[in-house]
Amino acid sequence: MNCRLCGHSDLVSMVDLGATPPCERFLTRERLAEPEQTYPLHLRVCSACLLAQLPALITPEDTFTEYAYFSSFSTSWVAHAERFVAETVRRLGLGTDSYVVEAASNDGYLLSHVVRRGIRCLGIEPSANVGAAARENGVPTLTEFLGEDVGRRLRAEHGPADLVVANNVYAHVPDLLDFTAGLRALVADDGWISIEVQHLLSLVRHRQFDTIYHEHFQYYTVRSAQQALATGGLAVVDVETLPTHGGSIRLWVRPVAVAGPPSPRMSAVLAAEAEAGMHALAGHTGFGAAVAALRRQLLGFLLDAAREGRTVVGYGAPGKGNTLLNHCGIRTDLLRYTVDRNPYKHGRFTPGMRIPVLPPEQIAVDRPDYVLVLPWNLRAELTEALRYIGEWGGRLVFPIPELDVVAANPRRMRSVR
Repeated sequence: MNCRLCGHSDLVSMVDLGATPPCERFLTRERLAEPEQTYPLHLRVCSACLLAQLPALITPEDTFTEYAYFSSFSTSWVAHAERFVAETVRRLGLGTDSYVVEAASNDGYLLSHVVRRGIRCLGIEPSANVGAAARENGVPTLTEFLGEDVGRRLRAEHGPADLVVANNVYAHVPDLLDFTAGLRALVADDGWISIEVQHLLSLVRHRQFDTIYHEHFQYYTVRSAQQALATGGLAVVDVETLPTHGGSIRLWVRPVAVAGPPSPRMSAVLAAEAEAGMHALAGHTGFGAAVAALRRQLLGFLLDAAREGRTVVGYGAPGKGNTLLNHCGIRTDLLRYTVDRNPYKHGRFTPGMRIPVLPPEQIAVDRPDYVLVLPWNLRAELTEALRYIGEWGGRLVFPIPELDVVAANPRRMRSVR
């Protein structure tokens, strides 16, 4: 395995999570008797450029041709997108004569807000089923994988984009250089690119090992993102830190010729990374031991609950949850089922551990003692949505960044462990 950014051959282990199935391959009941293919899930960092990465053991076509994740099912995520559009329209002065392109536009959760403002836009979404949902909602969407050739073709057909949005996709591309060239091909020579991606500093600091899965091919600091974008003639000029996904960065990027000097807050984030050791190999070591301790903590709680005859179910069936379930070896003896708002997943089973996925209403029917929240990054949203479990003394369990068991009641919630 060579680094996909610089080609260097010396890659150092950060954490080895064993072997798991791809995180979005939910099983139908008919497939339960069939074998599942698993792939190593071993995160390494390049000793030369410090890009943290997984080997490309599965292709984007394997993952994204039909996809189980629909962004619009998260209320807080839709609200986040709406705020982004409103703020960006003001920041860049976008109007009805502007043109916006989004790479990996999913079900149109973001571009729908662009459409409502009368701004011309186009979504590029590789998953046929998800892109179809976007078109049904009035968002122009092409079923494509972005790369340099596709970017050049779309620029020739539709013109250069004033804004290219690439939210939560820059980690999902195994051919990093080709995708970066595609971004440059799409954007106008005086245009802007906005990229949101999980911050490696937050992943390490808060033990967010479950965000490591096969469709994430790399994990970025601002510094490593700078190096990646430079390969396409692009420069990072500003950075925002965001709470999304447990800690993300929003990179504001421009073609090098018009970039100008970096902002003070970009310098501040780079300084924080350096202080945490993330600009050297030392900041990437020790993560495996921290993950092992967290795993033991969660398993100890679930085993105690089983011995006490307590019922534990899950909330959510996100990709990250399947990394957690598989690495910890959590099966139906410890987690009876999980629920999800996405009807696509109902009646299916999680990959690997084969936990049944049911509609959210099942929790009120069964009145479990504990609800393990797998999309822990939506803590505020789900704490409010699941407040009703306090009616029977139910408690919420958040597994990351450390085990937190929260007593719920209709009026207030407090940590009890």
